Amino acid sequence: MADIPQHVGYILDGNRRWAKSAGLASIKGHAKGQEVLREVLYATFERGVKYVSIYAFSTENWTRDSTEVSYLMKGVVKALERYMDEFEQKGVRIRLLGERDGLPETVQQSIEKAERLTVNNTSATLGICLNYGGQQEIVTAVKKIVHSNVDEADITPEMIAENLYAADMPACDLIVRTSGEQRLSNFMLWRAAYSELLFLEKNWPEMTAEDVDIVLDEYARRTRRFGS
Repeated sequence: MADIPQHVGYILDGNRRWAKSAGLASIKGHAKGQEVLREVLYATFERGVKYVSIYAFSTENWTRDSTEVSYLMKGVVKALERYMDEFEQKGVRIRLLGERDGLPETVQQSIEKAERLTVNNTSATLGICLNYGGQQEIVTAVKKIVHSNVDEADITPEMIAENLYAADMPACDLIVRTSGEQRLSNFMLWRAAYSELLFLEKNWPEMTAEDVDIVLDEYARRTRRFGS
């Protein structure tokens, strides 16, 4: 069997560009992107990947138009409500990665409910990176360590990893970004230390289950050395 990554991170880029190219409003691109996410997510899990993280909303995205931000926040709540039964049936656990306090109360409650209802699911884990920034994640981890009064000499990379958001989620083996942009944009900075990176030209709403096969085949062809 081909080598399968344990953890795949998806940077869902290009929703607005796809909408613009089709002469549609930005929110139509996000709506299409959400439909595609379901297909790509389950295709990835079905191929044996145990952890998937999606870059749904960054700490920098708050600067976008307020109407778009509101649509995205409401979309998170609707999606979790709509697909909760599926998550249960397929054994998918939901985890939030990001700063909870900065999210609208309705979103916090929706995420907390999803995490509570899926806590015992073991088939796969979906990490939703919401109000997420890789630098902020590391800062938050360091603050937790400082507040625990750990001696400086005892601070290790393993200790920082243990204090990240959803610390039980492993490092990313593969990070995929759509839209042709070739950068991480503050995504999974700690967990990306030895990630394989794959940049696709197509926008996120154009992704299909077949693209998942292409992505995982490319990963299987690579040799990971981890600095050795």
